[in-house]
Amino acid sequence: MAFRGLTDMDIERQVATLSQELAALKKAMARRGGTYYEESRDMARDYYSDIAEWLGNSLPAFRKRARGVEATARDHPAAAVAVGLVVLGLIATLAYSRR
Repeated sequence: MAFRGLTDMDIERQVATLSQELAALKKAMARRGGTYYEESRDMARDYYSDIAEWLGNSLPAFRKRARGVEATARDHPAAAVAVGLVVLGLIATLAYSRR
């Protein structure tokens, strides 16, 4: 074995050196972890602002379409009920087919 010639002092020095290296690695990992956290936080903030901007720009068009659908449903209530029942039937079919 290679360890037969080692003295207690040699082993203690090696353990101390390994402890210092381990401490340095822990510090480096903490810095990298902080950097990754900041980068992911910035990326999430960017995504949120992009989505908020897209919704802000698209909301008037959604409202206009919703008013059109509402007017159509008022003018043709039987058709609106039929479409609603068809949609509910499709959802029920999908829900029960997965079981």
